[in-house]
Amino acid sequence: MNLSGLAVRELVAEHQVDVSRDLIVVYDELDLPLGAIRIRQRGSSAGHNGMGSILGALGTDEFLRIRLGVSPERKVTDGVKFVLTPFRKAQEKAVAELIDLGAQAVEVILKDGAAAAMNRFNRKNEAGE
Repeated sequence: MNLSGLAVRELVAEHQVDVSRDLIVVYDELDLPLGAIRIRQRGSSAGHNGMGSILGALGTDEFLRIRLGVSPERKVTDGVKFVLTPFRKAQEKAVAELIDLGAQAVEVILKDGAAAAMNRFNRKNEAGE
């Protein structure tokens, strides 16, 4: 994951993708609570190694990203260990719902555009947290 940029750069080149228009990166985000989702059109890596790799490999931050919140209610002291550890059985339903929500977000982006997806998913989750 920490070297995701290498694979993304190769796929972008091979398929001649316009990253500002045709790339959507979906990834886990420790800065968001489990179940939350945020869609952004640009931005920094915010310390996420995989996203940092993608930003470096592409040389731009102008692409869509869907951040899926995975942070537990308790404070995480070792983020690397946390994201590499399987979710607990009690979290499986929330994780399944989060994956479904992420898939819905991609579908809305493809059908109705990024702005519509951000209005639908970002606002909904900000009110629901």
